[in-house]
Amino acid sequence: MALNITALIVFVALFGLVTYMGFAASRWKKADLDQLHEWGLGGRRFGTLLIWFLIGGDLYTAYTFIAVPAGLFGAGALFFFAVPYTIMVYPLVYLVFPRLWSVAHKHGYVTSADFVRGRYGNKWLALVVALTGLLATMPYIALQLVGIQVVIGAMGVETSGFFGDLPLIIAFVILAAFTYSSGLRAPAMIAIVKDALIYLTMFAILIAVPMKLGGYGAIFAAIPAPKLLLAVPPAGTGGAFSAYATLAFGSALALFLYPHSITGVLSSSSARVVRKNAAMLPAYSMLLGLLALVGFMAVALGVSSMPEFAEGFKRYSNNFSVPALILNVFPSWFVGVAFAAIAIGALVPAAIMSIATANTYTRNIYKEFINPGCTDAQESQMAKYVSLVVKLGALVFIFAVPFQYALWLQLLGGVWIIQTLPSVILGLYTRWLNGWALFLGWAAGFGCGTYLVILNGFGPVFPFKAFGFTLPCYIALAMVVLNLVVSVVLSVVLNAVASDRHKDATVATDYV
Repeated sequence: MALNITALIVFVALFGLVTYMGFAASRWKKADLDQLHEWGLGGRRFGTLLIWFLIGGDLYTAYTFIAVPAGLFGAGALFFFAVPYTIMVYPLVYLVFPRLWSVAHKHGYVTSADFVRGRYGNKWLALVVALTGLLATMPYIALQLVGIQVVIGAMGVETSGFFGDLPLIIAFVILAAFTYSSGLRAPAMIAIVKDALIYLTMFAILIAVPMKLGGYGAIFAAIPAPKLLLAVPPAGTGGAFSAYATLAFGSALALFLYPHSITGVLSSSSARVVRKNAAMLPAYSMLLGLLALVGFMAVALGVSSMPEFAEGFKRYSNNFSVPALILNVFPSWFVGVAFAAIAIGALVPAAIMSIATANTYTRNIYKEFINPGCTDAQESQMAKYVSLVVKLGALVFIFAVPFQYALWLQLLGGVWIIQTLPSVILGLYTRWLNGWALFLGWAAGFGCGTYLVILNGFGPVFPFKAFGFTLPCYIALAMVVLNLVVSVVLSVVLNAVASDRHKDATVATDYV
């Protein structure tokens, strides 16, 4: 693929701008960054508009920009589940997460595992919640770096060998440096630029491609029928309908349990800001719906027959469909803008994810088990070091592990993180569940979920059979049901033998 010099110049210029902003953010809302809540949560001082950009930049990533249209391009309508699940999640955020913000603010909690530790007085339950968050987030960070790698390769830059890896290494160094120096303030500031570029790119695609192809009617007419609609389920089975519904619902339940999502919520200045953002964030769901259509546009445009796609497909599979479309439709200068939007859309969530995992390790492993007497400055410094190690681990993962493995681990991450739902979400409303029962429920859901995913060839939907009926269901959703059943049954037994409710460090007024 020939080097696109114009696109590369524009790309580097925009990347340079956000790099400057990342370092300048250390002086924005200036505070003592030797305090973990200042470095890792922005001092809990972000208002409504900034949180809207921060959480949007956190959830709607470069991988979303590439993978959702790629799913529509390759598999068709089933991948529209990403749209309803982001719609379903915001009522949950509105109802639940102001309570988490309130209790976290009153007790100085920085992570969900902090809350679990205080609520149940069980450091081992808090540990598995923390470790689950770390395991689920690591492949997510790696996939953001893949997003950068895809657009670098699409501009004609060689991405194999040491010199091919060099652009990604440079991006890693930049990300590591401004995250270390500025903490959460850096991605919060950059998220504004990221969203502006993403919206600009999306609306340009939504106007230019239909104009080129003769309108949306012509686009849909070019899509093979099996890709337009879910297949009608055969008798005695839920078919694609139950797969679609459970994928959407299970993904909605899991999304805000990730450490990076909770970090965005806890950095808000008030519970009211959390509620207002839950009402405003569906604007991103509209963007996501339009973004999904880009996959169909790529089909209608015939990118699979283009030389650029053939070369990119060898490395990135269907994930190259969006870059191939952009290369075919737009002039080189706008290609640079669009690819910078995708790359910056990787930097923002990667920064937040690395900060969230650093907060989790430092507060719930280092301080809890390794150095309980650490000072605030030592705690903050450890988080900064861990944020570097996490990003380095993601970089090594990209270079040393096949791309498919990252996708498999990201799938497992969804199955794993949802197992923290009973401890975190139900814990905000009731203390009836026993801490050890929740631990064993987590173990049942985590272990059985991992086994089923591997047994299923790393497919997310498993065909559960009972009484002659087959119900394809998202494994994560089925396993959190198992988790809940085990937790409830064992809580009945353990509460009767030795209740642990007296260990609760919170009171009812903390949640208001």
